[in-house]
Amino acid sequence: MIPLRDTIPSRSFPIVTWLLIITNALIFLFDVFMLDSRQAELMIAKYGLIPDSIRLSSVSNLHDLRVIIFRPFFTNMFLHGGWLHLISNMWILFIFGDNVEDRMGKVRYFLFYLVCGLIASLTHFILHRNSPVPAIGASGAISGIMAAYMFMFPKSTIVSLVPIIIIPLFLPIPAIIYIGLWFIGQLWSGTTSLMLSDNATGIAFWAHIGGFIGGLLLYRFFDTSGRKVYYQ
Repeated sequence: MIPLRDTIPSRSFPIVTWLLIITNALIFLFDVFMLDSRQAELMIAKYGLIPDSIRLSSVSNLHDLRVIIFRPFFTNMFLHGGWLHLISNMWILFIFGDNVEDRMGKVRYFLFYLVCGLIASLTHFILHRNSPVPAIGASGAISGIMAAYMFMFPKSTIVSLVPIIIIPLFLPIPAIIYIGLWFIGQLWSGTTSLMLSDNATGIAFWAHIGGFIGGLLLYRFFDTSGRKVYYQ
C-alpha cells in the first residue's frame, strides 16, 4: 500500500515539516554531488550510528563523550542511503507531519520529532549492540509522527495506491487501520530479523518500532491543542 494523501487539510503552513524535508534533502544532495565515494563513506562512519563503535572505553574527555557517544544518536536521522530511501521517508513525513505539527505547534513538534528519533536510535543500539553496520535514516523519527497521527486523527482516511498485478487500485483506508497494519508488519519483520546472525535485511526495523512506541507513549505530552474532539 502506497499512501498518496490524507483527508485532513492543514490549518497552517507546516514550516517545520518542510524545513525537515529540505534539510534532509540538502544533506543527501551534498553527499551525492559534492563527495566522492570515499568521502561519503567517511561521512556515514562519522555521523551514522554504528553500535559497535560506541564504547565508553573510547572516551577520555567530555569532547569524546559528545562526539563519540551522543552525536551519532541524533545525526544519523539526517542521513539517507539512496534516492528511494530519502524520497519514501520524506513523502511519509509530508503526508503525516503537517497535521501533527498543527496540533503540537512548531517548537513542540520539532522536539517531538527529535525525541522519537533518539528513542529509535537507542532501540536499534540496544538490540544490535555489536553491529558494525551504520544505521541511518529519518524513518525512526517519522514512525513516531505516524503513531501520533494515528491517535490524534483516528477518523482520518489515507488514500492509498494498492497495485493488483498491473491494475492500480486507489483505496481510502482509515488511518488507524493503515498505520496499524504498517506497525504490525514492522513488528513481524523486526522479530524475524532478530533470528538472523546480522541485520541481513538492511532495514532497521527496531528503530521503526522504537520510534513508533516512543511516539505512542509521548504524543500526549506534546499535544497542546486542548481539543476534545478529533478532526474528520
